[in-house]
Amino acid sequence: MKVPKTMSTYCPRCRTHTEHDVSLYKSGKRRALSEGQRRYDRKNEGYGSTRKPEQKRFAKTTKKQLLRLKCKKCGYTLYRLGIRLKKLEITEVAK
Repeated sequence: MKVPKTMSTYCPRCRTHTEHDVSLYKSGKRRALSEGQRRYDRKNEGYGSTRKPEQKRFAKTTKKQLLRLKCKKCGYTLYRLGIRLKKLEITEVAK
């Protein structure tokens, strides 16, 4: 699916429709010292197998792509609901 690099959509901070820069959301690096990660590591250590079974077959062939929209006027970032796509292409707007 092709998505324009800029799109006009509603900005809750400006309370009007403004131009937004479009990019693909990527999750940040996991923190090794966060409570959830420490708990996961503690449950996984020692003898025996891992605490969750290894997945043999994958049911899904696509991942949900999340669009990150940044307002050009105020810099507010909002996220557009993820859509299942095999390929997402951010293209220039043809004028």
